[in-house]
Amino acid sequence: MKINIRKTLIALSACIVMINIIGCGASDGKSSSSSGNDSTVITIAARDGSHTDVLEAVKSEFEQNNNCTINIVSMSSNDIYSTVLEDAKNETGRYDIIMIDDPLMPEYIEKGILENLTQLGYLDDEDFVEKSRLLGKDPYPLGATYALPFSGNVQLIFFNNNLISQRTSLDNWDEILSLCSSLNSSGKNGYAIRGQAGNPIVSDFLPILWSFGGDLLDDNNKVILDSQKSRDALEFYYKLYKTGDNYEKDDLIKAINDGEAGMALGWPSWFSSGADSQVSISQIPGKRDASSETLATGEIGNWLLGITKNSANTELALKCVVYLTSSDVQRKALEFGGVPTRVSVFRDNAVISQYPHFDMIYRGTNNSRVRPRTSKWSKIEEEFGDELVKCINDQQTVEETIKNAQSRIEKLMNE
Repeated sequence: MKINIRKTLIALSACIVMINIIGCGASDGKSSSSSGNDSTVITIAARDGSHTDVLEAVKSEFEQNNNCTINIVSMSSNDIYSTVLEDAKNETGRYDIIMIDDPLMPEYIEKGILENLTQLGYLDDEDFVEKSRLLGKDPYPLGATYALPFSGNVQLIFFNNNLISQRTSLDNWDEILSLCSSLNSSGKNGYAIRGQAGNPIVSDFLPILWSFGGDLLDDNNKVILDSQKSRDALEFYYKLYKTGDNYEKDDLIKAINDGEAGMALGWPSWFSSGADSQVSISQIPGKRDASSETLATGEIGNWLLGITKNSANTELALKCVVYLTSSDVQRKALEFGGVPTRVSVFRDNAVISQYPHFDMIYRGTNNSRVRPRTSKWSKIEEEFGDELVKCINDQQTVEETIKNAQSRIEKLMNE
């Protein structure tokens, strides 16, 4: 039998090419890793900045132990929100795990975006700071768990310690107004606000509203803003603002750091905590004056991790979320800008020695309040913030602001 060597070589070469094409196609469909293995890919929609830095720094151990690849897609908070809502329409989602700004939890759950972790067999971990742990529950605060707290954050008072002594007691708002008025009389800005519409000015005003005993919604989400307590709080906020100025976020940080302004509300991640920092921190006062009842006032703002309902890798994703929020990982995350949510990390003497400001964050978290748990919170911020801006710009009175905001929020809640 004669063999045509030339035809045989051509056929063999064609087979090799086809095998390579098929092999490459299978690899590309399984993993975003350049290694070409066929491991499972867990994709996380993550907040950009330090949160992404932390994930990148700690993911390798989980990948090695679970023969998988963690693909981190870094984006802004607004982009996460819009992307997650769009991806929820797909039968199989692009994202297995999403990072969640805690006020959005009710909306995500109402729209069926998140897996119920309790139904997946997850048992609550009491080592999480309680107020952080409860953020992931629905109904809040005693329902099932839908997300775990990844990064801690709570509003605090930040002040320039060259203008205000660190020994000064900042335990009531009347004292703060007096201090800021004195600074203003000496040619400095006293109190700096973020007076931009929407989230900035609402977040800036809420702790004062709460400390005066007011609120936006009751436990049944009925609008209760139209009250004398709300009017008193807004009149006070207006006076406080007049001792200082209105700043965008970055300019506000610079004003406090440089001693242009005395103090402001802010989030710990905004300010340097190094030895050469001119900024000190304190808990937000929980009372109007020295004789008032002390109320919880610090606005909590944790980032959580949840699993999408259309994830193709639910079991592994849950294992990954538990790993990423573990105490060991939180300790590793500190050098990359992580802020813990676990009591065991916050109260570790070695951690406090290296990061002394964590003690204030921990105490502030325990003195914190959650923003109203409603799926319409983002829209409430828009409506209320618009009215607050008109007030500080002298376009309407305090009375008009409260009544208009009450009406707009009621209409929104009834839609």
